[in-house]
Amino acid sequence: MSVVLADFPVLTPVTDEDLSLTAKAVRVHAPEPWPQGVLCRSERVPYPCRLARWGHATLEAAGLTAEQLTGERFPNGKRSEAKDRAR
Repeated sequence: MSVVLADFPVLTPVTDEDLSLTAKAVRVHAPEPWPQGVLCRSERVPYPCRLARWGHATLEAAGLTAEQLTGERFPNGKRSEAKDRAR
């Protein structure tokens, strides 16, 4: 049973596709206060859920924070087209 509850692996190096999935996971699996405590907004299990832990671990592996992921570098969780063309 512990294998089922284990965290998802964080693959390195972190790719742009990983960051795209991470942005969605961090937004959707956010903490929400409830009378019984802080729960995952999506799964209604104690926060942080497995996907929230994976998302934050992936951000850490990429050297980013959740604020940076949703900030100027990744508006709306995605890179701007101009920055992609410059790569």
